[in-house]
Amino acid sequence: MAMAAVGVLGGCQSAVEVDPGPTASAPVCAEVLRALPDELAGAERRSTTSQASAAWGEDPAITLRCGVQPPGPTTDRCITAEAANGTSVDWVVTELGDVEGGWQFTTYGRVPAIELTVPVFHAGNASDADPTTLLVDLGEAVDIIGAERSCLGLDDV
Repeated sequence: MAMAAVGVLGGCQSAVEVDPGPTASAPVCAEVLRALPDELAGAERRSTTSQASAAWGEDPAITLRCGVQPPGPTTDRCITAEAANGTSVDWVVTELGDVEGGWQFTTYGRVPAIELTVPVFHAGNASDADPTTLLVDLGEAVDIIGAERSCLGLDDV
């Protein structure tokens, strides 16, 4: 009987600690959170410690924060993730240089902005270890916050 209890407790995951964004209380963030998928890159959604945030998978978890400061004009890499249904979202990409590595994606041209952090551990779960495939899966939910600006390439200026 004691073994069964240990097995059940061992399978529980604690809430993922995520700092809230400065404007996490924006009503549109609640709409985005309700529209997020229960699974991302094969990882199940988990509870978090803050408002307007989500997490998926084992630690270090994939995390999303709504209500972060929107990036201004930048020369950082900006990509457009376009879904088959025509939904497209621009993201500024930052490669994380910490010990575990990974990527941080911040929506461009949307207020409030959304930030997605993908540890390198989870990029292997995405097809061809490409973390940008996750962005397409989030596109419909993120698109609830309308685009006010878009990324420009060298051909656009």
